[in-house]
Amino acid sequence: MAASDLNLAAVVGDHFAGWSPQMLDQLQRMFTSNQFMPFVDALARVGNCAHPIRLRGSSTRIDPATGEILSSYASSDEPLGVTYIRCGNRRASVCPACSRVYAADVFHLIRAGVIGGKTVPESVAENPLLFATLTAPSFGHVHSVKACGRPLGSTRRCLHGRPTSCLVRHGDDDTELGQPLCPDCYDYPSQAVWQWWAPDLWRRFTITLRRLIAKTLGVPGGRVGDLATVQYAKVAEYQRRGVVHFHALIRLDGPRTPDGFAAAPAQITSRLLVRLVQAAVQTTRLSVPGVDDDDLARSLAFGQQLDVRPVRLGRRSDDPNAPLVPEQVAGYLAKYATKSADDTGPGGTVHGQRIRATIRDLAQRAGLASVHGHDGADDYLLLGKWVDMLGFRGHFASKSRRYAITLTALRRARRRASMLIAEARESRRPLDLAALEADLLADADDDTTLVIGRWTYAGAGWDNDAEQALALSAAARAREYAQQAAEQKQTHRLDER
Repeated sequence: MAASDLNLAAVVGDHFAGWSPQMLDQLQRMFTSNQFMPFVDALARVGNCAHPIRLRGSSTRIDPATGEILSSYASSDEPLGVTYIRCGNRRASVCPACSRVYAADVFHLIRAGVIGGKTVPESVAENPLLFATLTAPSFGHVHSVKACGRPLGSTRRCLHGRPTSCLVRHGDDDTELGQPLCPDCYDYPSQAVWQWWAPDLWRRFTITLRRLIAKTLGVPGGRVGDLATVQYAKVAEYQRRGVVHFHALIRLDGPRTPDGFAAAPAQITSRLLVRLVQAAVQTTRLSVPGVDDDDLARSLAFGQQLDVRPVRLGRRSDDPNAPLVPEQVAGYLAKYATKSADDTGPGGTVHGQRIRATIRDLAQRAGLASVHGHDGADDYLLLGKWVDMLGFRGHFASKSRRYAITLTALRRARRRASMLIAEARESRRPLDLAALEADLLADADDDTTLVIGRWTYAGAGWDNDAEQALALSAAARAREYAQQAAEQKQTHRLDER
C-alpha cells in the first residue's frame, strides 16, 4: 500500500478500513483533483443511488405564448461534465436507495387503498378488505422448515431409490430448504409451465370471484359491476422451491363511479367475502396447451395452502389469529415488492440450475413445434427470455385500475415537490407541502411551459468502485437514520398514550 493510501486511511479512520488499496487510491485522486465535493453534490441529487444513469445534453424551457426563454440547462455546465439521474431499480440488492423510494411508494399506494388518502376518500376503509396468500401446487416433495415425512422408522423409497420423507427440522438458513427430496421425481416441466401461466391464472381467479359475487347478489355476471366491483393490489414472491406465490389485498367496492370508491353492498360482509375468495381459489382452473406433441395439455390451479384474513382498522396485535391492520399489510406488501428478483429461492443450487435447464429445453421444443404447426406452441416461444425469472413473466407488484392512486402519480408528485422545495430554498420562504398535497397529486399538469431538449446516454453507474462504495455507504446511513427516527416517533406515540 502506498504512503498516500496509509495517510488517507489514518485521516478518515476505520470507515475505510476494509477498502482495497485500489479503492483508497481512487478516493485519494478524488480529493487531490477537487472532485470529491462535486461528487457529493451529485450523489445527494440522486438520493444516494448506487447505479445512476449518466446523460449528456441540454434542455430549454420556453413560454409557448411569448417565445421567451425561461431557463436553460446543460450537462456540460456540471462540475463532473454529465447529468446523473436515479436508476429507479426496485431491487434492494441492486440499489438500496432507489429500492427504499420504491418501497415507500408501494407502501403509500397500498395504505391509501386501505384507509384512504392520496386522492382516495377515507370512506374506502368501510368496505370489506382481505389479505390473501395464494400459493402454487406441489410439483414434488421438498425439504421444509417442519419435519416433512413419515414416522421414525419409515423406509419407503421412491422409484429412484431415494427416501420419500425427511424427518429433519431444517433451520431458516438451511440450504436444503426448498430442494426436492428426489430431483428425478420432481415435475420440473409442470412447474415451469405453471409459472409461465401464473399471471393468467390470477386473472381467471378474479373472473371467478366476480361471478361468485354476482351469484351471491342475484344478478347476471355481466351486470355485477352495477352493484359491486373487486379491487386488488398484489405482489409476487418467490418461494424457496423457485415458484411464486401471490400476496394480495382484495377489496370489495360498490358500483363504478367517476372516482371508483362507492360503498360496498351491505349483503357481502368481510366474513362472507372470505368464503367467496376461498371458493374462487379452489374452483379456478386454467387449461393450457402442451409445448409440443410430446407434452400433454394441463389444467392449472392454485395450491391447497391458502391464507385469507380480514383487514380492519385498529392497532396492531401480537396475536397471530387477530385481524390484520392497515399499517401491517402495507408494510408486508412493500417488503415483498422490493425483494430482489435474484431471490428466486433455489439461486445457484442444482435445483435452480435444473429449473433453468428445463425452461430452456421447453422453449427450444416450442420453437421446433411452432415450425411444424403445433397448436399452442406459439404461446411458449418467449419462455426462454424469462429463464432468469424461472419462467415468471408477470409484474412483481400490480393493482387493479381503481384500487388506489398509481405509482406514476406518486412519482410525478415527488418531482413537483422537489421543484417547489428548490424554489423555496432559493427564495428562503417557508413551504407547507401537506397543504399542497391535492395540487401535487392532481392528474393535470399545470406546467404550460414548453421544454425542448436533446439528451444522449453516456453510461450507467459511478466512475469507479470507490464512488459506488461511498454511495452504498451513504444509502446505509440514510436508512439507519430513518429507522432511528421511526423508532423515536413510535416511542413518542406510546408515551403519549
